Amino acid sequence: MFLEEFNESDRSDIVAALRPCLDIPRWIEEIADARPFSSRHDLLLLARRAASPFTADEVESALAHHPRIGERAQGNSSEAQFSRDEQEALGAAPAAVMTAISEGNRSYEEKFGQVFLIRAAGRSKEEVLEALQVRISNTPHEEVRVVQQQLREIAVHRLEGMISE
Repeated sequence: MFLEEFNESDRSDIVAALRPCLDIPRWIEEIADARPFSSRHDLLLLARRAASPFTADEVESALAHHPRIGERAQGNSSEAQFSRDEQEALGAAPAAVMTAISEGNRSYEEKFGQVFLIRAAGRSKEEVLEALQVRISNTPHEEVRVVQQQLREIAVHRLEGMISE
């Protein structure tokens, strides 16, 4: 979608277009209501600000339907397709790496009570595994901040891919 079309579309169409980027109503509404944007850069700046930080309830809501890292997202939704595309590089990972990621997912979930969230796009399977292993040593307070940051990166990355100048 071109920026001009994004600026001129009906609000309901923009809300629907933004939902697959990250289904957090406050974030979506802040972006939709801030239109028009003079540049893609301004849009992305606002998207980052609107996501800084997400509340605990917003993070919990977003994580509720987020697949485990290394597992294929199910369904035909745009959000599921984003997830499959972002984790595509993990599909070719050696069995030992995928086993380590699976075990790391379990350890992470036992410690933090939620799925491990990372912006997988642009990261190798080894980088994802390394981040998972490092983050397991975080305190719950530290991990809340990291998850908020990763959620922001995912949302902005998806929006960035959706909008052209």
